[in-house]
Amino acid sequence: MSALLETEKLTRVLPETVPVTLVKDVTLTIAEKEFVAITGPSGSGKSSLLYLLGLLDQPTTGTIKIGGRAAEPMNERERARTRLSMLGFVFQFHFLLPEFTARENVEIPMRKLGRLTRSEMRGRADELLSSLGLGDHLDKRPDQLSGGQRQRVAVARSLANDPPLILADEPTGSLDSKNSEQVFTILQKLVHQRGKSVVAVTHDLDMAERMDRRIHIVDGKIAAGA
Repeated sequence: MSALLETEKLTRVLPETVPVTLVKDVTLTIAEKEFVAITGPSGSGKSSLLYLLGLLDQPTTGTIKIGGRAAEPMNERERARTRLSMLGFVFQFHFLLPEFTARENVEIPMRKLGRLTRSEMRGRADELLSSLGLGDHLDKRPDQLSGGQRQRVAVARSLANDPPLILADEPTGSLDSKNSEQVFTILQKLVHQRGKSVVAVTHDLDMAERMDRRIHIVDGKIAAGA
């Protein structure tokens, strides 16, 4: 399998009075159709690493390549376009817009990318939500959905532009065990049935053990043997 995302000596330092190193010298490769866990103690830099991989933060030093293209020379418009086309995001707290319906929330990334007509966006949103068991909830707002349903809407939104890579930050962290298992199964199917790559930060070690590979972060660095 070819590399979808690559980093070399990726480092992020906050320039405080006493500089704080969030991520240090991380070199890794994420292959196509790979299900990868990022684990580590609280405050170890897991989410900071994920935000760098998602081009949401800029590294202090080091390189990132997505789909073979270096991120460092990109301007902000190019980075935003790359996020929209290459990456999907799922967070612990779904970050759905409360005034919009499930369908409208899923349409947002498609509207930003601007590749589809209005009817095509609506059809794709309905198809994605229905495939995740939400066909009867298309016109409901987030406050009319359960926690597990909201997170499934967030997964559908991450797939809106059919990106090859999904980045998930504690996607089951706010859910009970039943809904956690349901979301995990959905992410697993994205890899095995839809050919996506999924990289998920998680505290759930049982979940991490069921994924293809585990990257363990300690003090911002990949731990030996990880």
